[in-house]
Amino acid sequence: MDLFFRILGYVAAVLTTVSFIPQAYQCITTRKTDTISLWMYILFVAGVIAWAAYGFYKNDLAIILANSITAVLSSIILVIKIVNLPKEKKERLAKAQEEKKNR
Repeated sequence: MDLFFRILGYVAAVLTTVSFIPQAYQCITTRKTDTISLWMYILFVAGVIAWAAYGFYKNDLAIILANSITAVLSSIILVIKIVNLPKEKKERLAKAQEEKKNR
């Protein structure tokens, strides 16, 4: 039974980590992050780093690997989001001015 749950842990780790790859790929290639929440990514990165630390504490390779890889991918997205903040603000202001002008 212990083997079943160990395998289940690795399957869960692979699935959740792999699910992040399309988002990371899209952000890296397009550099578009305007629909991504900054605070969600700040909290998410902090959370997966905490999970990785917990994995080290528990000596659980599945938790360590999954959360370390996810931390790297989500940190890349977070950095791109932060770099894009001034551009996104400028675009929001231009859109608001355009909407005001069209009223």
